[in-house]
Amino acid sequence: MDALDARAAAHHLGRYPVLDTRNLEQAREAVSRVYLDHDLTAPTDQLEMTLNATSDRMFTVGFLTYKSAAKLVMPPTEDAYHINLTVAGNTIAQRSDGSRAATAAGASGLTLLPDRTTTVRWSPDAEQYILKIPRRSLETHLSEQLNQPVHDVVEFDFGLAFSSPAGRTLLSSVQFLARELNRPGGLAEMPIAREQLEAFVMSQLLYAGRHQYSDALAAPDNPVRRGRLGPVLDYMEQHADEPLTPQELARVGCMSVRTLHASFAQELGESPMAYLRRVRLDHVRGELLRSDPTVTGVKEIALRWGFFHPSRFAQQYRERFGELPRDTLRG
Repeated sequence: MDALDARAAAHHLGRYPVLDTRNLEQAREAVSRVYLDHDLTAPTDQLEMTLNATSDRMFTVGFLTYKSAAKLVMPPTEDAYHINLTVAGNTIAQRSDGSRAATAAGASGLTLLPDRTTTVRWSPDAEQYILKIPRRSLETHLSEQLNQPVHDVVEFDFGLAFSSPAGRTLLSSVQFLARELNRPGGLAEMPIAREQLEAFVMSQLLYAGRHQYSDALAAPDNPVRRGRLGPVLDYMEQHADEPLTPQELARVGCMSVRTLHASFAQELGESPMAYLRRVRLDHVRGELLRSDPTVTGVKEIALRWGFFHPSRFAQQYRERFGELPRDTLRG
């Protein structure tokens, strides 16, 4: 693989190959296995399909291209939302509720719902990143944002534009996720960071797409006073070496994720994760000061407190304490 091919593979989840094939039925079976059983046709049954995909606790992310004017007819997904993000070429689609949408590279995508049949026609040069997000993952995430139960299907508009700030961030965060998963030493080896980024992707989807909960998400949230943050701050201090998420912290504080962020911004002037990073840096410094440099290394201590990128950690440590962590360890 030359340098150009390596760069392309990094954007296309090349570390997670599912199938490369010219066989129509093999292509249909592979996409059905990863995403959804469906009907697939192509002119004279000719295609050059590539499917790469990987799954984690929250959702599946994959890259798909047919190199053919393919047509897919997909029944209701039932237990998942499928998000098609077009990064090359274009597609034309219609849904059983009468909705129609067209996608273009880097400009728009589609949302396939659990209770709708969808037909999508691909241009020969079309390429997509496709997310398969279980209903439980997305609807639980939404309920935590709003601090209220969500039992209904989130009725996304069919088309998903990338022109809004949330839409642009959604596309770029999925592309970043794909690159990091493909990079040796990246997110694939950092389950805590991967989970946080996947949660961020779901948040951006909920803000980028239009649905029946959009107005509630956009409404200003009332922050709580600092006294109500006490249990959250105590929990962060006691569990700083664990993979904490905004969702978990919001549950501790009996508030929505939006209220959590608004309260930290008003009362502490920073986000919950920025505050947690400072708490962890303080713990790292305390441990470095107590440790024997002939026995313990900086990397070992940093990893124990959730810092996985040595250079980024060293920069953050120096910004907070005015010296590098290795200098603290050496006394």
